[in-house]
Amino acid sequence: MRAAPCWSSNADATPKHGAPNPSPCSPATAAPATPTTAPRPDGAGLRAAIEAALTDAGACADDVDHINAHGTSTALNDRTEAAVVRALFAARHPPVTSAKGALGHTMGAAGAIEAALTVLTITRGTIPPTANFGAPDDSTAGIDIVVGATRGQRLGLALSHSLGFGGHNTVLALTPA
Repeated sequence: MRAAPCWSSNADATPKHGAPNPSPCSPATAAPATPTTAPRPDGAGLRAAIEAALTDAGACADDVDHINAHGTSTALNDRTEAAVVRALFAARHPPVTSAKGALGHTMGAAGAIEAALTVLTITRGTIPPTANFGAPDDSTAGIDIVVGATRGQRLGLALSHSLGFGGHNTVLALTPA
């Protein structure tokens, strides 16, 4: 099994062998103007990117089995990301993890690494723990953050959040192929 984005057919692009080229339907971006290193406190950009990725994937919040959070370990970014996750996934609390506690912030490579780790999570059916996560506080209350040990779980749909400087937000909705 391998993980892949949800796909839709692009009928306008037919290659030589006659089958339509797939086009990704699940990556979504939103970029509200914000200070260079700070998200909008209301999380509007991330919220819009999550909602667009779910819509493009033909899914809803209740379909999400795992979230690979951007998780920068900065108070403002983590508080904002947690508030958006808590608001959008209030009815069902998918397990959340982040790799930055183990890898640090790889800057421009973070999104690609996070997406690759999410694919591995789906294909292996194992959610890695968030390294160096201390104790939950008020901002992470009600979020199922995976800590301490890996968690085995069959995953049908996982989200990978990438939050960039200047308010650039990208969310991939990934499913097993």
